[in-house]
Amino acid sequence: MISAISWIPIGASKAEPTIAEPPSKEEIQDIITTAAASTADSENEEEAGDERMDDAGGAVDEVVRALNVADALGKADKLDDIALGLKELDMERYDDEDEGVEVFSSGIGDLYYPSNDLDPYIKDKNDDDDSEELEDMIINPTDSVIVCARTEDDLSLLEVHILEDAGTSEMNMYVHHDIIIPAFPLSTAWLDCLQGREKGNFLAVGSMEPSIEIWDLDVIDAVQPCMVLGGISEKKKKGKKKSIKYKDDSHTDSVLGLAWNKKIRNVLASASADKRVKIWDVATGKCESTMEHHSDKVQAVAWNHHEPKILLSGSFDHTVILRDGRMPSHPGYKWSVTADVESLAWDPHTNHDFVVLSLEDGTVKCFDVRTAMSESTSDLSSTFTLHAHDKAVTSVSYNVSAPNLLATGSMDKTVKLWDLSNNQPSVVASKNSNAGAVFSISFSEDNPFVLAIGGSEGKLQVWDTLSESAVSRRYENYNKNRTRS
Repeated sequence: MISAISWIPIGASKAEPTIAEPPSKEEIQDIITTAAASTADSENEEEAGDERMDDAGGAVDEVVRALNVADALGKADKLDDIALGLKELDMERYDDEDEGVEVFSSGIGDLYYPSNDLDPYIKDKNDDDDSEELEDMIINPTDSVIVCARTEDDLSLLEVHILEDAGTSEMNMYVHHDIIIPAFPLSTAWLDCLQGREKGNFLAVGSMEPSIEIWDLDVIDAVQPCMVLGGISEKKKKGKKKSIKYKDDSHTDSVLGLAWNKKIRNVLASASADKRVKIWDVATGKCESTMEHHSDKVQAVAWNHHEPKILLSGSFDHTVILRDGRMPSHPGYKWSVTADVESLAWDPHTNHDFVVLSLEDGTVKCFDVRTAMSESTSDLSSTFTLHAHDKAVTSVSYNVSAPNLLATGSMDKTVKLWDLSNNQPSVVASKNSNAGAVFSISFSEDNPFVLAIGGSEGKLQVWDTLSESAVSRRYENYNKNRTRS
């Protein structure tokens, strides 16, 4: 399944990504030590059957990933102490302990590529094939890049896709490289800033763990993220009781939503199942603010396009709350809705800041924030309410080029395009995405009529929406960024 999608701005990726150095003995020993501690903490829990295998799988993945990366780069002969470390962990016996559960490998040999020519791990090629492989690894200035968070069986990874000739009849897509990650991904956000604030190409990943990992997308074969925000610092077990110590200011449950602030580049917002919203300074790696204005899991966060200090959050407590960083003592403005909030989006075309919410009952609601600022009640009527799908609307995306064009994706396996003109939504096009139940959709900002779709089938889909005659008739005049062929 694909749980999250992020477009990378054209030109943000290095033309020739860097190959990571193989992990040192010390780095691998750190991985082994961490994995051993995690596994030991869970061995005797009441729900040991599932939880032990979850921890064991993560431990083996970390170790085998490091070994395979080193081996692929011809460095395995320098890692003689790994066998001893694995023996100490007694990893080989996990299959025996939980019969019928297979502990997965790094998955490097099982990853899908359109052809062997694109698989960077196949080394037995002739010179012509080597040249083609090198050419495939170059990211051209006109290439679009999409990163999807994908999970298959027990393996989770970030897949970096190259989309050539986006929005034309010659459109072609393939996997450029992938990054194996240790936990099931739930949310992603691209950002261009880390320590030093120099521009880069990074992806923040929220997962079932309480930490946020930030990966450098310009580095191939990376074993560990370049930064981790929060997370678990220590686990202890006394008898049947387990205590977990978290890093300072960490979330204490899964990270369900992420949003990077494009105007204040070092700022990242996160939403968590721990009912909290946090603001992080990625230049320092520290949490700058924690907000506890929700009473249930917080699913989504979104920064305002025009006012970069305004943040919206949506929760399973059936509320959406707006907080303004310029008024830190203000409790915020609240909207009550009828179901769990699945996703949020600000309209990029309006100065009066409409908000679209997608809900788990299949509806989409739009609100004008000015009404909240002028009225004291939380029982505010929506600008419109749209029954968009028969099942939960899991994701929405505005078209940044064409005003009033909104895409919605749903658990009913369809993606729909809506014209929101005059606050009277009408469907323009509908498509069975072939992605299964849809979990994430996103319009490209560089090629704004190209929509990326991810869902339960685990195959990234790309829809050139202008290929639909109804879309082309209404919005062709907004197609200023490209020439169709």
